[in-house]
Amino acid sequence: MPFEAINPPQFPTPIAPYSAAAKAGNTVYVSGVLALGEGGVVLHIGDAAGQTRHVLDVIRTTLEAAGASLADVAFNHIFLKDLGDYAAFNAVYAEYFPGPKPARYCIKTDLVKPECLVEIASIAHLG
Repeated sequence: MPFEAINPPQFPTPIAPYSAAAKAGNTVYVSGVLALGEGGVVLHIGDAAGQTRHVLDVIRTTLEAAGASLADVAFNHIFLKDLGDYAAFNAVYAEYFPGPKPARYCIKTDLVKPECLVEIASIAHLG
């Protein structure tokens, strides 16, 4: 099945060869999102809640560009640099998913840039 690359024009150029999302049929796959600004500058350094908010805002905008919303998210892949940030992450996450919660997993790992604390990749289903 062919897919459509989704790259919202207001986003900075990706730091590697990938699309912000790919839409295949009724499924939207959002690439891992970090709290990055123009030129790959890390935003909200040292602030896991701020990075989580930025990441989820980017995911929401990406989904909207594909004709979806956060309510369509069925699964989130979550990566935290430090599990000490788990409570701060969850507090923000709950604001963005107030209804039925998507399935997810959360892994502690190093991220692409040392100042990044949170990365999320999502899968959404339309209709």
